[in-house]
Amino acid sequence: MPLEAIEEHRTPVPVLSFPRQTVASLLIFAVCWETLSHLSPLLGIPPFAVPSFATIARSMARITPLDVVVTLARVIGALIASFTVGIALAMAMYRSETLDKYLHPMVRILMAVPVVSWILFAVLWFPGVEFRIGFVLVVVCGPVFLVDTLDAMRNVPRELRQMMRSFRPTVPQFFVKLMLPAIVPTIFTSWKVNISLAIRVVTIAELVGAVTGIGHQLSVAQELFSVADVFAWTIVLVALLFLLEAVVARLEARILRWRA
Repeated sequence: MPLEAIEEHRTPVPVLSFPRQTVASLLIFAVCWETLSHLSPLLGIPPFAVPSFATIARSMARITPLDVVVTLARVIGALIASFTVGIALAMAMYRSETLDKYLHPMVRILMAVPVVSWILFAVLWFPGVEFRIGFVLVVVCGPVFLVDTLDAMRNVPRELRQMMRSFRPTVPQFFVKLMLPAIVPTIFTSWKVNISLAIRVVTIAELVGAVTGIGHQLSVAQELFSVADVFAWTIVLVALLFLLEAVVARLEARILRWRA
C-alpha cells in the first residue's frame, strides 16, 4: 500500500477519552455521595460533613475567578521557569562529565527534601509571597525536568551520536538537530508529571503564606468548617489539572503525529 494511502487510513489518536466505565464510576460515586448526604442525620454524621451536590453547586457559584487565575498563572510561570532551568542544566551536565559528578548529588538531595521543608525554608528566607511560591515550585519541579531530560539524552543511541559528530556540528547544532528531536517524547512525559506535581505543590504553598489563590481559599474553607467549599475548590483544582494536561496532550499529538 502506498505511503499516502497509509496516511489517509490512519485513525486519529484521541487526546482525551472518557470510557463508559469511567463515566459509570463517576455516576456511581455521585449517587452514593448524594444518598449519604441525605442519610447523614440518621447515621449520626454532621450535615456539613457530607454536603449535597446542591450545596456544593452553591459553593461553586461563589468561586472567585481571580483566585483561579492567580493559581493558574503561578503554575504556568513556575513550570516554564523550571523547564528552562532544568533543560539548560541537563545540557550542561551532558556536555561536562565533571559538572555532572558535582551537580548530580545535589540534584538527588533536592529531590529528597520534602515539599513542606521547602515551604518553611521559603517562608524563613524570602519576604515576598510570590517569590516564595515560585521558589518552591521551581525547586520541586526543576529537578524532575533535569533528570528526565538528562536520562533521555544519554539514551540516544551511540551510533546516532557518532554519526552526528562525524559532520563536525557546533554545540547548538548537535543539540538542535539530534538531541532535541530525540528527547521530545520524554519532555512531554515530564511535563505531564510536573503539571500534576505543580498543582499539588502550589496548593500547599498557598495554604501556608498566600492571601490569594485556591490554596488560600481552601485554608479559609477549613477555618469555616465548610466541606462544601473545600469540595468546590477541589473540583476546580481537578478541572485545572485536566485542562493543562489536555493542552499538553494536544501539543504532543500535533508535534508527534508521526507516531499515530
